[in-house]
Amino acid sequence: MAGEDTRTSKPGRKRLVLTISVLISFIIGLPICLKSTEVYRAHLPFDGIDSLAKSLKSEPVVLPCLFDIILLQLNFKSDDDSVVKQHLERIRGLISSEVQNWINKDGVDLVGCGNNYVVTVSLDSRVKCLRTGAIEGHWPCGLTDYLSSSIKDLSDDILVDELLHSYSPHDSDANGGRYTILVTGERNGDKHSHRTVIGKHRHAWIHGGFSDSVVPLIGEVVVKYFIGGGIAVSRRGQGFGTTDEKGEAMPLAADGTATLSFSLLNAEPADWIYDWDFEKLENRFLSPLVETLSPIATLAVESQVLYHTPKAAHSHWDQNSASYLFHLKDLPFFVCSYEQVNSNEWHLDTSVAAAGRSKILHFAIYIPSAVECPLRLKLPNGQLSPTNGFTSPGWGGIIVLNPSSCLSSIGISKPKRHTFSEEEFEPVMQVVVGQIRTLLGLPPTAPQDTSMHISTVLASETGFSKWELDVLLRRRVVADVASCSLTLSSLSRLVQSLPSMVIMDEIGDQVHLSLEAASMARSNSFVGMYFAAAEYARRARAWAEEAFFQPSIMSLLYFPTEHHFAIYTPFFVPVLLHTFLAAVKEVTRYRREQKKFLKSSSS
Repeated sequence: MAGEDTRTSKPGRKRLVLTISVLISFIIGLPICLKSTEVYRAHLPFDGIDSLAKSLKSEPVVLPCLFDIILLQLNFKSDDDSVVKQHLERIRGLISSEVQNWINKDGVDLVGCGNNYVVTVSLDSRVKCLRTGAIEGHWPCGLTDYLSSSIKDLSDDILVDELLHSYSPHDSDANGGRYTILVTGERNGDKHSHRTVIGKHRHAWIHGGFSDSVVPLIGEVVVKYFIGGGIAVSRRGQGFGTTDEKGEAMPLAADGTATLSFSLLNAEPADWIYDWDFEKLENRFLSPLVETLSPIATLAVESQVLYHTPKAAHSHWDQNSASYLFHLKDLPFFVCSYEQVNSNEWHLDTSVAAAGRSKILHFAIYIPSAVECPLRLKLPNGQLSPTNGFTSPGWGGIIVLNPSSCLSSIGISKPKRHTFSEEEFEPVMQVVVGQIRTLLGLPPTAPQDTSMHISTVLASETGFSKWELDVLLRRRVVADVASCSLTLSSLSRLVQSLPSMVIMDEIGDQVHLSLEAASMARSNSFVGMYFAAAEYARRARAWAEEAFFQPSIMSLLYFPTEHHFAIYTPFFVPVLLHTFLAAVKEVTRYRREQKKFLKSSSS
């Protein structure tokens, strides 16, 4: 036993050096291996993305709205300008309070104005011209003389609208957000009634003279029409034109483009064959519409004619209306038949733009067969649809067009051929414009309120008034900036959760461009540059979508760190563990033998 505790020779270090060398090689090689397998990741401005999201929550995007109230007559006893100006200031306070009451009651969060509005009141009579509200670009004095010299009867709404448009110093197509409400002194029959007309530019006028009872009417015109687009919008988006968490309301692609695809569907060519010269129809009806909507969306148009396209929804004969009826409850099957047959036979997607993230809006003109003609849509209230068409949100619209001679073609050997003329197709295009308005979030026709004697001047050539385009622009700016922030935030969370994800320089550049465009959109929106804000907002959303769906990201598979540990641990841990244990045992052995040698030497 004594020999086991003593040692006469110094213990060798070869085994110790070899074991420690192997362990050190593993320790040194591990970071080298990790560095050699590290993927390239371009720098992304995570702080800028978070700052954009926080700023949108604390200070939402709004575009200012300016409302000029011009009184052509004012029943006020004093001739002192200072006293009259104080009275105008009181009127301005009443109107501002009424507008705020309407905003608090209905909410305007989703239409881009918010509380960023200014009201001015002016008196422009033959003897006085006074203004309240410090805003540049006031209307020049002399409107009363201009109207009286240009028109004898102010009941001609179309002429009044054009005269106001030509007289206005700021009603140009370059920008929007400034609106005028003219209060005339003329009565319309009943001396206690007021007649309100909303023009197709950015003007409205009220016949019947001004009194405090007109203030609620002015508030309704301001909020419900000029701000809200003629529809009731609730504070959180409930009701017509609701939006999702992105603020999305328009069926457009991320870059603001859409394709209007028109399909003429002949259900049974053996009965009749309808065709069109679509180039002529496009030049007549669609080109002005596309140009008018260009600030809102970039639209392309295409067409096709299909044959043997029967519908799947069943109809039944109604003796009272002398027509075949299909009910509103059958519409899902009508639309579903389009989507089901689309992949097999109808092929409604006619453009290569149908691929990817582009957007196509279908407008199908359905010509029924002779055995179910005339075919009419019955509404839930029991009435027949005046348009005989319906829309499918995000998809498009369908119009059932009955031939003029429904029963005369049954059984004939040679079907009749007919090509639509421009005059015949005009009613169809009126329905199409109404469907486009509905898809964009506006009422299908120009809004009006007969109970309040409010009417509108129809924009017959395009179907959209300028103040309606302003509403769509505000919604588009808010939706695009919100979508940009949401997409960039999703990309930021995705990148930070996957350290092994490859981030190319192109993605970093796109994120930087998106943030810069979003910042410019916010800057232009706060100063009322509608068109510039809409363009920058469109770019911001487009760049964000391009970065998120970048092919270099989508083409590879990425796994979290835990996944890599689960895969590689069974291979490397046993080796590292045995090496570490061997090193510990060897160090322990060497120290023990060294103590024995030292003990023997001292003795």
